[in-house]
Amino acid sequence: MNKPTENGLATAIKMVSGKWKLDIICELGATPRRFGRLRQSIPAISEKMLTQQLRELEADGLVNRKVHPGSPAKVVYSLTESGSMLCAGAEGLCRWGEQFRCSGQPG
Repeated sequence: MNKPTENGLATAIKMVSGKWKLDIICELGATPRRFGRLRQSIPAISEKMLTQQLRELEADGLVNRKVHPGSPAKVVYSLTESGSMLCAGAEGLCRWGEQFRCSGQPG
C-alpha cells in the first residue's frame, strides 16, 4: 500500500479512507469489543459495512481479530500496535472537528 513517493499524511489518509474506519478505530481504542457491541456503539453502520470495514482494517494491520473457541465462537476485535498509534493521532483530529463543528463555522 505504501508508495515511496507518498508522504506520511497521504499514507494515513489512505489507511482510514472509508466512511466508518475512524469510528471503528476510535471505538476499539477505548476497549476491545465483540462484533455486536461494536455494532451497537456505531448505530448508523450496517452489519455488512461493519464486516467489510473490519476486514479491511485487519488486512491493513490496524485491527486484530481473535476467535475464542466455544459454541458459539466468541470473536473479539482490538487494535494492533499500529492501530493504537493511529487512534492516538486521530484524537487530536477529532477534537479539532468537534471545535470546528461547534464554532458555527460554515461547512
